[in-house]
Amino acid sequence: MANLKRHQGGERIILVSVSVQMLENLDAEEFNLLAQSAGAEILAHIHAQRVKPDAKLFIGSGKAEEIAELVAEYEVDLVIFDHALTPAQARNLEYILKCRVVDRNELILDIFAQRARTFEGKLQVELAQLQHLSSRLIRSRGTLDSQKGGIGLRGPGETLLETDRRLLKIRMGQLKAKLDKVRQTRLQGRVARQKAAVPTVSLVGYTNAGKSTLFNVLANSDVYAADQLFATLDPTLRRLSWEGIGTVVLADTVGFVRNLSHSLVESFKATLEETLEATLLLHVIDSSSSEMLEQIEAVEKVLKEIGADVPVLRVYNKIDQSAEDAKIVYSQPNCPERVYVSAHTGQGIELLQQAVHECLMGQIQNFDLTLKPAYGKLRTQLYTLNVIQSEHYDDEGNLHLNVKIAPAKLEQLIRQAHLPLDQILGEKAALFERTLEEFEIKS
Repeated sequence: MANLKRHQGGERIILVSVSVQMLENLDAEEFNLLAQSAGAEILAHIHAQRVKPDAKLFIGSGKAEEIAELVAEYEVDLVIFDHALTPAQARNLEYILKCRVVDRNELILDIFAQRARTFEGKLQVELAQLQHLSSRLIRSRGTLDSQKGGIGLRGPGETLLETDRRLLKIRMGQLKAKLDKVRQTRLQGRVARQKAAVPTVSLVGYTNAGKSTLFNVLANSDVYAADQLFATLDPTLRRLSWEGIGTVVLADTVGFVRNLSHSLVESFKATLEETLEATLLLHVIDSSSSEMLEQIEAVEKVLKEIGADVPVLRVYNKIDQSAEDAKIVYSQPNCPERVYVSAHTGQGIELLQQAVHECLMGQIQNFDLTLKPAYGKLRTQLYTLNVIQSEHYDDEGNLHLNVKIAPAKLEQLIRQAHLPLDQILGEKAALFERTLEEFEIKS
């Protein structure tokens, strides 16, 4: 069944969504949004059902003829399928439809190519495109299997197909080498942050879940954010200071999508490494989406593919649309599992910061500290974190502080200053260490 519309200007396309019993059924509305994100003028969206894909055409010959008639009638430039096609299937379909045919992966690559802004992003997109093209060279030119001829060129030699494959292989090698340098640069920055004990909080989630909007709110930044799929492609990092935690690096990453091919995941490994090396992942979820559960599953599947064994805090965003209350849900006491927020209105942002604090450092507690006059550096650090509630000096010149801070953060500061816990915490040092052990077990 086709819903036909006539558009003026732009690349004229027909979308084909095929529901296959033996394959994962994809969201037709999301497919439509993907095509719109690529700037296409959609003339028709055709839906078909099959028990299993046809080896030759993916769809049946009758449905292919139906699409061919629409292509001729509406002078269509392109037909896009919502499933991965083999090179043979794409070639056979182009022969019948008399126009270009691309699949879901090629559509996503085209969107990535439009969104890439940084040097790294452009490298990753080009590498992914070349990897995809390498298996489809046979349909790019009709004479790829012929040898070059002419005076001085006759005789044994490589075919045009072999030449193109060799040139592709060389270019892909160059791109991988450049991306390795990017990874090394990122690794150096990451090692420096780890040495300084700076935690990294990385935002992940389904595309258009509101990651970039939430990133802008948390980091007081102006990263591009829009109500469209894959609005953000390049990774963005911001260094900020959170009360009670200190310096934190916040990272925004590319959005995930269902049925993302393994080659695309591999090509964007440099971007996703910020996810792998994060201290905590904020899984941003669109709580207003009817496909919320499927989107959560898709993100967790990609995280598993890239081997991201990192603590995760689920952030249910867009509660202004789902009419839910801002709140923190705990899986066990002092161990946040979910937070409900709205990045658009600001609801629940303070609760999110509190939950992140508890995930990174444990629950905030009150401690009485005794600092000798020589421990002035520790006092300065506590003031910088804005955790001192009260202070007074005794007759011997020692400074007595009441601080409100997470045990793990306090231990970190004391250890970095090479100071003894028992002198600073007195009789409560043993209790403090037991609290730390409990937090490590939960983590």
